[in-house]
Amino acid sequence: MARFSKKKAKKKQPFWKELLVIFSVALLLTVVIQTFVARVFVIPSASMETTLHGCTGCVNDKVLVEKITYLFRDPQPGDVIVFRGPPNWTGGKEPPNFMVGTLQDLGSMVNLSEPSGTDFIKRVIAVGGQTVECCDDQGRVLVDGKPLDEPYLNFGGGPRQQDSFEKVTVPAGKLWVMGDNRNNSSDSRKHGDPTPADGAIPISNVVGKARVIVIPVGRWGSISDYNPQTGGK
Repeated sequence: MARFSKKKAKKKQPFWKELLVIFSVALLLTVVIQTFVARVFVIPSASMETTLHGCTGCVNDKVLVEKITYLFRDPQPGDVIVFRGPPNWTGGKEPPNFMVGTLQDLGSMVNLSEPSGTDFIKRVIAVGGQTVECCDDQGRVLVDGKPLDEPYLNFGGGPRQQDSFEKVTVPAGKLWVMGDNRNNSSDSRKHGDPTPADGAIPISNVVGKARVIVIPVGRWGSISDYNPQTGGK
């Protein structure tokens, strides 16, 4: 019996090897989950204030973005989405490869690095085939000639007056997106080059739907997908 126990003990893996296996499995699960299920993104700008918190000198919101919903349907008006910026949004900057991007995003979550700079978060205002214009005499954006109901808008305590833009028909397969901090958002209105319709982003660029604020803890909660075209219905 003693001889058997001694022989069995020799087969036990060194601790560092067990640790390496655990680390490798954890890394693989992280990659799989971030690729196919959900991912945490950092909000680095104030364009979605006050729905999402992004500012200089404070703790920016970290949001959980899930990727399952859009496997079964396209984004709808009111959805807050994360998407890869087309070249006219990023100035031609190419997104980093998956590994570099993942490490960069993980570092930004603990304030060790900046976000990649090629992902954006905005609210869907209109979808392919719809027309968008600004504004009626009450300062409301119109979609297909009807004013939007947008209770999430932030004007910083000032008058409800939005920057005007040319009437646009959203191309098929694309989305017109805008920030909740309406006059402090570089969104579809600002990236219409060479034509205003080019400010719309391809549905194929959508990464996922922003669901929950996870950090800071004091702002934890779900992210509203209030549909401005139907009054939330």
